Amino acid sequence: MDLITGTYDCKVDAKGRLMMPAAIKKQLSAILQDGFVLRRSVFQKCLELYPMSEWQVLMGKMNKLNKFKKKNNDFIRRFTAGAKMVEVDVNGRLLIPKDLTVFADISKNIVVASAINIIEIWDKDLYEQAIDDAAIDFADLAEEVMGQDDDEHGIS
Repeated sequence: MDLITGTYDCKVDAKGRLMMPAAIKKQLSAILQDGFVLRRSVFQKCLELYPMSEWQVLMGKMNKLNKFKKKNNDFIRRFTAGAKMVEVDVNGRLLIPKDLTVFADISKNIVVASAINIIEIWDKDLYEQAIDDAAIDFADLAEEVMGQDDDEHGIS
């Protein structure tokens, strides 16, 4: 899977359909027919859209967890809770299921943002707040996460 790039302001119609931005559709053109999985984010009040190939890789890793350990079963159940298979229709729209719309507090105005190999879907106000909150300590975070001196653990 190629990396996905871009952040786009969009709108959701009264039926919960999102018109996918043209730039995102172009980046995903080779895999649009494969479908996607839409799920709740673990860390934020947003949704994560996984191309089917990325979802299958992730599920392959999770399938290796020992299911005879309660914490592993609890994790799998919680991680996949509310996950839905979705498709982009012939008009380029993606229907966001009602339960996921409620989880992410999605209103009419949303942001579609790339997150390396997946897409995050945010209510616009919550996205702006998350960006503002992260800006306070982003320099420290960037240094901690990306500022390693060797190529194995950082970008230097």
